[in-house]
Amino acid sequence: MKQIAHLAFLALLAGTAAEARTEAVAAKRPFIATAFAQSGITRSGKLTRRGLVAADLNVLPLGTEILVKNAGRYSGTYTVADTGSKVIGRHIDIYMPSVREALTFGRRHVEVSVLEWGQGPAARFRRNAVRDGWS
Repeated sequence: MKQIAHLAFLALLAGTAAEARTEAVAAKRPFIATAFAQSGITRSGKLTRRGLVAADLNVLPLGTEILVKNAGRYSGTYTVADTGSKVIGRHIDIYMPSVREALTFGRRHVEVSVLEWGQGPAARFRRNAVRDGWS
């Protein structure tokens, strides 16, 4: 009986997590997206690679997982791993493996949804998230 109760509890938790993730995806915000093709180590300590973006840490802290829409074939899930001196406010900079690809991407209006908040001064980011209508 205890095992059944435990399994039911785990199923309930899984459902709650899925609902929370769905709610996070529903809260989308307009952003400007540009692209960079610089190789090296990001501010988070990771090597640059596909699936990483640079963002303003006052908006999206390092480690935040986001869903980007309206970016054509570059729409998808990304992780905030870097910053940039020109990446301010609701602006993301998507890593691309070649300068040609980055130039072709240009500057686009996209929608960003937070799937999971990254680590950082949580209180400050949560206040900003609530203020900006993310949660």
